[in-house]
Amino acid sequence: MDQKGDRMTTPIKLGVSSCLLGEHVRYDGGHKHDRYITDTLGRYFCFVPVCPEVGCGLPVPREAMRLEGDPANPRLMTNKTRIDKTGQMLAYCRNKVVELESEDLCGFIFKKDSPSSGLYRVKIYNNGVATKNGSGLFAAAVARHFPLLPMEEEGRLNDPCIREDFIERVFSYRRWKDFLEAGPTAGKLVEFHTANKLLVMAHSPQAYRNMSALVAHGSKLQLPELLRRYEELLLQSVDSSPHFYSESP
Repeated sequence: MDQKGDRMTTPIKLGVSSCLLGEHVRYDGGHKHDRYITDTLGRYFCFVPVCPEVGCGLPVPREAMRLEGDPANPRLMTNKTRIDKTGQMLAYCRNKVVELESEDLCGFIFKKDSPSSGLYRVKIYNNGVATKNGSGLFAAAVARHFPLLPMEEEGRLNDPCIREDFIERVFSYRRWKDFLEAGPTAGKLVEFHTANKLLVMAHSPQAYRNMSALVAHGSKLQLPELLRRYEELLLQSVDSSPHFYSESP
């Protein structure tokens, strides 16, 4: 089968927090198996499991941890023994996001509330008071390294609108990546833009007008810059999710 055929028959890859797939990797030795992910999404996607806490060398079971301090640069602390695991986790994150570049991911589903993998509204403690304004260290690292990658938490996928939006973004990302892999040109970008008109218009007519203007004046830009700008507009146009993660390095 040719390369194009391989892409059409190979399942789309999603990164997923390992515990959501039923793996016994949580601090208490348990899991958080999400049947919707494995039984429903699993019919259409294949999964790349990631548990950053086990990945960075922590055992199962292990002491529970939490984020503390500055929300922009929180520390990962064990609850009882007060051991700082921040450096260990961040070193893993730096290596893992580079490793994930080769996985051809089209989305990521994170475990909510986790100090490593929670994407939105993770508790950060300061002087004993918790505020829900952070994200887990690994989730934040993935969001910074792959800023346009569709991402969600498993809890939010219970909302039909959020679920539909996430799946739509995943397929849009896959179509764009296939377009890039097929040898893009300015002319082919016009065809791609026309083919995806209704999708973008359904989310934002203004975004479609902005993208149309970019394509119309594409000859004024070098192709890589044209594609970079178009990709950003395309994926942002179909993304209605909040972004609570820190932008700090």
